[in-house]
Amino acid sequence: MPYTDNDGTRIHYEVEGSGLPLVLQHGMFWDLEGWERWGYADSLKRDFQLVLVDARGHGGSAKPHEPSAYTLSNHVADIVAVLDALEIQSAHYWGFSMGGWIGFGMAVLAEERIRAAVIGGAHPYGRKLPEGSRLDGTNPEQFLDRFFERQGIDRAQMEPAKMAEFVNNDFQAIAAAQQDRETLEPSLASIKIPFLLYAGESDGGFAQVKQCATQLPNAEFVSLPGLNHPESFYQSKLVLPEVLPFLLAQQG
Repeated sequence: MPYTDNDGTRIHYEVEGSGLPLVLQHGMFWDLEGWERWGYADSLKRDFQLVLVDARGHGGSAKPHEPSAYTLSNHVADIVAVLDALEIQSAHYWGFSMGGWIGFGMAVLAEERIRAAVIGGAHPYGRKLPEGSRLDGTNPEQFLDRFFERQGIDRAQMEPAKMAEFVNNDFQAIAAAQQDRETLEPSLASIKIPFLLYAGESDGGFAQVKQCATQLPNAEFVSLPGLNHPESFYQSKLVLPEVLPFLLAQQG
């Protein structure tokens, strides 16, 4: 497994395909294998060199239990460390959910390292967790119940393969990573790179994602009818036809 180090934190990544580099950053609870499992990698690696990254707290990367380890600047520095290890000066970026939040961070803190950004199911505005969701992760079942309750998702209806992605985690690391977020709204008008934002119409953050597209100087927005938050990742057959033309148009 290839790893790089960001100030003492080990970050796992994988590389496949050829072409312009494209960073793929998953959402919270998931890992880089999701891009393979749900059909993205096979389609994308025909045109791009994929750089799949396990976010800290997930997959094969280090899993600190201290909330201070999970600042947005640390997440951004992890991506930059991977790009540096691969001697890649700039890349396209695609992030979903938490990975989308990190993508906004890249655009604000390291814009010179990305050419264009695809953001799924994420917005750059502030967020405060409800008091009942401020759990330490020592009770995984309670943690998951609160998470699905916030998302408006019936856990009992989740398919086993999808549920396994949530269950197979270090929940104390996930709890540390699940933080309030400060808004990035004041920086949006100064971001020059092209964006494609998308969200499922049944995603609780749909309106905010759509709003963000109006505040970025160079952004498109795609609505995915009938999809909730996680299904907007699982349904790659609906997502890829919207995203791939955008990415290919940025090749010049």
